[in-house]
Amino acid sequence: MLVETFGTGKVSDELLLKLVEENFELRPAGIIQTFDLRGLPGKRGGRFFQDTAAYGHFGRDDLDLPWEKTDKVEVLKAAAASAAVAV
Repeated sequence: MLVETFGTGKVSDELLLKLVEENFELRPAGIIQTFDLRGLPGKRGGRFFQDTAAYGHFGRDDLDLPWEKTDKVEVLKAAAASAAVAV
């Protein structure tokens, strides 16, 4: 895995990579489970794929998509801050 901020990051690319590896399950099965990709069509009346195919699927407030959630922001900020202090 690679993290490259091209010098724009507020913390090092190495620390970002470590935080991603520790906080996100990026294997295919983990992504399917994290975003409930098998359950979403049923929960949305069978329209999940049609709704995401029309007009794109990033940055839309009307669909409440699981990959748009920012529920890990505070955890990542705290981990980055404590790692920066430890260095």
